[in-house]
Amino acid sequence: MAAAAAAVLHALVALSLAGAVAAAGRGGEQPLSRIGIHRTTFAIQPGASVDASPLLLGLEGQDREWVTLTYNNPKPSKDDWIGVFSPANFSDSTCPSESQWVEPPLLCTAPIKFIFANYKNLDYEKTGKGSMKLQLINQREDFSFALFSGGLSNPKLIAHSKRVTFTNPKAPVYPRLAQGKSWNEMTVTWTSGYGTNEATPFVKWGLQGQIQSLSPAGTLTFSRSTMCGPPARTVGWRDPGFIHTSFLKDLWPNFKYTYRIGHRLSDGSIIWGHEYSFQAPPYPGEDSLQRVVIFGDMGKAEADGSNEFNDFEPGSLNTTYQLIKDLKNIDMVIHIGDICYANGYLSQWDQFTAQVEPIASSVPYMVGSGNHERDWPGSGSFYGNLDSGGECGVPAQNMFYVPAENREQFWYSIDYGMFRFCIANTELDWRPGTEQYKFIEHCFSSVDRQKQPWLIFLAHRVLGYSSASFYVEEGTTEEPMGRESLQPLWQKYKVDIAMYGHVHGYERTCPVYENVCVAKAASHYSGAFTATTHVVVGGGGASLADYAGVRARWSHVQDRDYGFAKLTAFNHTALLFEYVRSRDGSVHDSFTVSRDYRDILACGVDNCPTTTLAS
Repeated sequence: MAAAAAAVLHALVALSLAGAVAAAGRGGEQPLSRIGIHRTTFAIQPGASVDASPLLLGLEGQDREWVTLTYNNPKPSKDDWIGVFSPANFSDSTCPSESQWVEPPLLCTAPIKFIFANYKNLDYEKTGKGSMKLQLINQREDFSFALFSGGLSNPKLIAHSKRVTFTNPKAPVYPRLAQGKSWNEMTVTWTSGYGTNEATPFVKWGLQGQIQSLSPAGTLTFSRSTMCGPPARTVGWRDPGFIHTSFLKDLWPNFKYTYRIGHRLSDGSIIWGHEYSFQAPPYPGEDSLQRVVIFGDMGKAEADGSNEFNDFEPGSLNTTYQLIKDLKNIDMVIHIGDICYANGYLSQWDQFTAQVEPIASSVPYMVGSGNHERDWPGSGSFYGNLDSGGECGVPAQNMFYVPAENREQFWYSIDYGMFRFCIANTELDWRPGTEQYKFIEHCFSSVDRQKQPWLIFLAHRVLGYSSASFYVEEGTTEEPMGRESLQPLWQKYKVDIAMYGHVHGYERTCPVYENVCVAKAASHYSGAFTATTHVVVGGGGASLADYAGVRARWSHVQDRDYGFAKLTAFNHTALLFEYVRSRDGSVHDSFTVSRDYRDILACGVDNCPTTTLAS
């Protein structure tokens, strides 16, 4: 009876681990899933120790700092590792009982990061001594470092450090901008440890150098019970704190604004975040230089070498650093799904928002929904796999604002100057007759192409064309029913470019319709619209995908490397597309489009409007 109960107890954990193994083959494994934290035993070793310095962080208002660790194990092995836990009292917490017949595990909370003890300590296995620096970000709780033997699968806790904390763990941090539902509205979302019963959130903002005003912020959070399954509901759960969003309205187009997030406490004192600035969006249809970066599947990585770096997401930091380096030449970023690959380990969302904070605090950082945010069996997702790790979309739709009518649905449009972006959610049904199909057609049909000539379709999974080997192995070059459902709309409404993530790499097609190149692939296109160019730009950072050995005629450029796309609208008749490699910032592929308004109106294949001979 006890054996059967034990099997039931660990069934959910095994389910999530099986999903992680399957995802690993597609480059989607969450490194924290390797740790069998529920199998931890206490084996405190005399003479073993972990010391951290400094113990108090953020004395000058920093929201991230480096901590030096020194550690010792009298019986070292190559499998020893160090886990970073937050809250610090991880070993004192009581795990909820899953069954009356089985004792609960000793540990039920995964670390927020881990690193092997011999990392850059080549003599560790001989001496048992080591030291390293790890980076911590302010995540609303204190921290402790624990030394384990037994490897990741059978951890034995042998020593842990004293408590490390930021001076104000609750401080407002990591603002991320997003365009609101109207072109002249900017939203600011940030995270803190202050609930509305303790402090009032707001943003102080205004035109640079002029009188500043205050705007209130709404506050959201979510609980463990809103997660759909493990590990998000079990070992991966971590309290998300409070997520605040303020709406800065009636912006003057192209003017520079400064802003500062803050919380007014009940005693009247104010806790301030850092000061930032942004440039207001252009008026829809305005003729000015407009530059938008687009990519998918970036994920997060650790600059200190822990967890994933050079392992799970080696390109993530390179992409982040390139965007920061070129930020003065970027007006907006659109991250089309597979955002941070938390996969049910909630601590990773904070770490991702910290990683992109230099970008997201300065330009709108728009996001789409991918399989690693949304998919879970029986949750209403179009695909019934385990890729979200039990999150079923909840953290993504709370951590980032999107101007959707229903943030749970996660499809929306953006008008930015001469661009219209139609952002679909491939994790919910898009086929004809569905609510999302109606949204997509309305997004295409409602744009005024004389004012906004550049019509761009964005989605996470490849609904168009891809040579990825995992598609070809299934006898296809797309998501099932993808382009069959949507290519009549792309052609009818003359969508210039359709862009996707999901496949970790880069590929560009010719202007293609019904598997046929309507025009020859080139570096410059001019004149009347022929067909949509499809681009896969899923090389933001996650492990690279492979391409099939046989190449279709419509596949023009392939690059198995990390990178991102950049669209530059010079005016109403000239558009530049560039694919930039993340490792060095070089432009590996590009093309230009020259098109007058009469070229958009011109008749082409399957997009000729009905006419009459009557005068």
